[in-house]
Amino acid sequence: MTIVVGYTATPSARAALDQAIAIASQDGQRLVVVTGARERGQRDSRRLGEEQRAELDGLLESTGLEVVRVSPETEDEPAEQILDAARTHAADLIVIGVRRRSPVGKFLLGSAAQRILLEADCPVLAVKASA
Repeated sequence: MTIVVGYTATPSARAALDQAIAIASQDGQRLVVVTGARERGQRDSRRLGEEQRAELDGLLESTGLEVVRVSPETEDEPAEQILDAARTHAADLIVIGVRRRSPVGKFLLGSAAQRILLEADCPVLAVKASA
């Protein structure tokens, strides 16, 4: 089984990563971590820096799981990056972090989570960060 999870420097993404690791650890499943984060052609402040990448690598190594890290350098939106990784790696499950947004925010900026939920070819688990 292959689990794809999107990860950026946000609490909701960390909650998704933690849940994906927990699920993958149950049966030694493969974990694909997508660390790209660009919004509509602009550099995204949520893109991981060197220190954050090193911390993530250490965490993933400590799990003992088979891990593939995907770091897209394209201008694609995060939803497209995750959906591409899911198709490329034949994902059985996608785990995403979700956060509360105002209706206006969703209307103006769209929703990566909504797009993934609607377009994914496999089940999607949406995880909220604890308050």
